[in-house]
Amino acid sequence: MLKTLCLSIVVLAAPFSAVAQTQAPIRVNCGGPAYTDSMGQVWQADFGFTGGSDASFTGAVAGTSDPVLYDDYRRNPTSYSFPVANGQYQLNLYFEEASVGAEKVSARVFDVSAQGTVVFPNLDIFAAAGADAALTKSANVSVTNGALTIGFTKVAGLNPIISAIQILPVSNATTGPALSLNFQYTDGTPVAGTLNYTISSSLLSFQGSQALTNGAAQCQLFANPSSMGLSAQFQVTLSLTDTAGNILWQMSLGMNPAQVNLAGVQSSSLSVVVQKM
Repeated sequence: MLKTLCLSIVVLAAPFSAVAQTQAPIRVNCGGPAYTDSMGQVWQADFGFTGGSDASFTGAVAGTSDPVLYDDYRRNPTSYSFPVANGQYQLNLYFEEASVGAEKVSARVFDVSAQGTVVFPNLDIFAAAGADAALTKSANVSVTNGALTIGFTKVAGLNPIISAIQILPVSNATTGPALSLNFQYTDGTPVAGTLNYTISSSLLSFQGSQALTNGAAQCQLFANPSSMGLSAQFQVTLSLTDTAGNILWQMSLGMNPAQVNLAGVQSSSLSVVVQKM
């Protein structure tokens, strides 16, 4: 089962099960050598890949405290696969678009899958973040076969690229209460559409989307946003779009990780009524 990050402290899906405590985080500097980042975390030299070639960009990278991670990348990999203990994982994928020929919308479009299911369809790095800027895409993945596999499939334009991969075990200790999101039209019928999110801070940027199921999304809160690297004030923007792409609802708020305390929350829900377009 695949789960998508939302609100930076929310995972859209059913509650987590514990992951084996012996599994260490996996961090890979795709296309590059080993690297120790600004938080003292060690990223291993490129490994686990099938296909593709290593390459590099030059120039400054906006939106990150660790631009070195984006200097090198793997071009056109078929997949990456890593042996891991069965359980739940947060998968963070790091991208940058700095190829002159791809600095326009639709110049490089590709699908990214995890465990054989597409988690980021039609990914266009330039459309999402612009040129020379860091982009992080996050999803949560359930592993039942002893390996976490990430696939890349070209859709249009230039070949897929990936700058870095981070795989973090998720245990019950890092998650908090459940959150239910429900969207209905004024006539009482459930909304058919997609919940989109963007989380940004001075150092990180996450974005993604999750299709609604019968107008609803079941979420699991993170008790500690810093477990996802969010240590500074960050901005959250949620929007709801229908199947035609019309924006039906939007909400923005600022959050401070130091002030997030979910210890006393048992569960919560948010119900929204919207007009049909």
